Parts: sequence; C-alpha cells; structure tokens
Amino acid sequence: MSSIRSSGDLSRRLDRLAGRYARRPAVGGLSLAVAHPPTGFAWSWTADRPYFVASITKLFTAALIMQLRAEGRLTLETRAIDILGPATMRGLAVIDGADRSAKVTVGQLLAHTSGIPDYFELRGADGTSVAERMLIRDEFWEFDALLQRARELPAPFAPGSPGRAHYSDTNYQLLGRLIELRTGSSFEHLVRTRIIDPLGLSATWLFTRDTLDRYDAVASVRHGRRHLWIPRTMASFAPDGGIVSTAEDQVEFLRAFLSGGLFPARYLAEMTAQWNSALGGAVPLQHGVGVMRFSLPRWQSFPLHVPDMIGHAGAFGSVLFADPESGLLIAGTVNQMRPRRLPYPLLARIAASVTAT
Repeated sequence: MSSIRSSGDLSRRLDRLAGRYARRPAVGGLSLAVAHPPTGFAWSWTADRPYFVASITKLFTAALIMQLRAEGRLTLETRAIDILGPATMRGLAVIDGADRSAKVTVGQLLAHTSGIPDYFELRGADGTSVAERMLIRDEFWEFDALLQRARELPAPFAPGSPGRAHYSDTNYQLLGRLIELRTGSSFEHLVRTRIIDPLGLSATWLFTRDTLDRYDAVASVRHGRRHLWIPRTMASFAPDGGIVSTAEDQVEFLRAFLSGGLFPARYLAEMTAQWNSALGGAVPLQHGVGVMRFSLPRWQSFPLHVPDMIGHAGAFGSVLFADPESGLLIAGTVNQMRPRRLPYPLLARIAASVTAT
C-alpha cells in the first residue's frame, strides 16, 4: 500500500493546489474533500453552499438496487419488463425493426449494457437534446416524456451485446421507477430513509418538485460563463441526477458504499469485475455495474503516478472516487459543465499528491 505524506505538509500542498484551481476563470465554484481513513487524514476546501452532484446520483440508485437484491426482491438477471411492464419498456431497444426491450435486465440497466438510447445527450426528433434544451429554457420533464424521447432514438446495439456499453441516463430513470414499483415507496423516501438518514448525511437531499424553493441554497451551475437557472429541469432527474450534497457528505457516502455500510460488500467484486468504455472516450472513465472507474494510462499522467479509482462523476464537474489500494477518498466539484474534462486533472493531481511514496 502507498504511504501517505505527513499531515501538515500534505494539507499545505493541497491548499496550494486548490487555490490555484479555484482562481481559474472556468471554475464555477470549487468544493473538495479528501479523506484517508487508515491514517485519519482529512482535508477540505469547502464552498458555502452544497452542490448538485449530477450523475453521482446514480451511485445512490445503484445502492438501492443492491439493497433490494440483498432482500431477495430482485436479481441482476431480473427482466426490467417483469417489474415495469410492457407499456413502459415498449420500443426502447429496437434493433433492425425488432423490439428487444423485453430482454433488458436490471444488471444491464446498471451497467449501461442495455442498448437503450440516452434521452439526455442525444438529439431527438425535434433536433435537440434535453441537455441543449435546458440551456434555453427551464421545464419539467415527466418520466413518460423522457422515455418517449429515448424511443425516437436509434438503439446502438442489442441488449447485453458482448463488450458493448452505451452511457444512458434513460437506464437510471427506469431503475428509479423500478425501485418505486418494487417497494411501493417514492424514490425520495427510499433515498432518505435507506441512505441519507442512516449515514447521517445532514447536508444531502434529493431535489424534487417539493424542494424547488431550495434552489437558491444550491451552488450555481455554470455552462461556460453562464449561470444556469434550471430548478424545474433538475427536479425531473431524481434517480439519474437529482442529489444535492457537500463534498464532506459525499466522502461519507462513498466510504459506506465501498465498505458494506449500504449493501453486502461482496457485491463489489461483481460490480467491478468488468469495465467498458461507455462515454466515447471523451473522459478517462469506464463503467462497471453501477460504478465508474477513473483510469489514466501512464503516458497520459507521467510524471505523476495516478492510481485507478472507482466511484462516479457528473456532468456538472462533480467527482467522487476512491483508491481501493490506499483507502483514499476524494469528492468535489468545479460547478462547470464545459469543458467536461475540467475536474479530472485536479482529481489526478490530488490522488497523486496524497498517494505519493
């Protein structure tokens, strides 16, 4: 296991690194937390408001699925159609004119191997994507409307095609509804009672239509120089992007996620057994079953030594990753949608600084 620098020297080094990054014009607001439980080291650079973690929310959804799995309410091989019904799944994975949606499993939704198109990034029949539309207007999106946009898009491959993955927010919209149908409770209630309250995440909540009046309490998301005002849009993304949190709370959540504090720790080996590139290579991320891996090739990170880390990232410049070898946990955000790669050099430098021998 890599050694950890002395606490005082390391804190000062991270202070300097964060200070330089925070002064970058592109950074919309920096918030960071670092923890190394084996040595007790902790450091933070904390903004005055919590932030939207965006797609890191998918870890919360994955944790709920794994809890239901442990309770015997479903398996990774359970067909989504058996819980969601034919009307919901219809037309979501059409290949060469044949609807393969009935073959999609819970595990494929988690791993982005379902072949279901992404409602968020891809352009629908109107020539725009939801991601583009939210830059123009703030609007509510109903579950059925998001699925309809996905149905208008071509499926990239048949469900479960070997070695194929396609990152799709639609998968996690479906998982959110599946969780509700299997438990008879709202997604918001389950996140709060099964994750937030048990872990004592006092600064974390799910942004919904009932919390629109709290939008001003959340750090403003930037797209380039623009500050986005999108409370209705964010309230539409509950299971795939709606969590609000702080870097400190995020570290505690990931610690529990990886240690068996939320679901049986033995599931992690299966969740991280295979990695697929599901984002077109735009950022150094691969996807497992409900989790991401941040992995930089040596030629890209030299002279730094950056360990492979697991966790998740979000489109608003948010990151949450851990190095299983050293025990390092890193959470934070730059509150900026573009350039999308903005948080990753910082993530790499923090990891390299803390785990340097």
